[in-house]
Amino acid sequence: MANAYKVLGQTGDAFTTAVDIYTASGVEAIVSTVVVCNRSAAAKTFDISVRPAGATEANEHYIAKGTTIAANDSITLTAGITLADTDVITVTASTADVSFSVFGIEISEENKCLLVQSASLVLTVNKINL
Repeated sequence: MANAYKVLGQTGDAFTTAVDIYTASGVEAIVSTVVVCNRSAAAKTFDISVRPAGATEANEHYIAKGTTIAANDSITLTAGITLADTDVITVTASTADVSFSVFGIEISEENKCLLVQSASLVLTVNKINL
């Protein structure tokens, strides 16, 4: 199975209740970008947390907490967040009209083996060239 570059999750309704927008399930993942969009004519706030192995949300999990987003604006976070199997990204907004989109790549078990074999081959070739 090839790596899957994709929209990992989207929600337009994370008002007051935390939404698990993406859970790495049976894969590892790299989140390249999170986009937060305020569709309202008033400023809003939002939270984003990354919970290892689905842990209960705690202070150390927040990558954004009470972050203000201006009216009719978007914020793009380019982070390169790495997720192991069962890690969760959770989002919340202060009121309605805030959308979240998460983009990235899911890495299959098969491709992890190929990456390790490729790295091993490079190390072997470099050792021979010494």
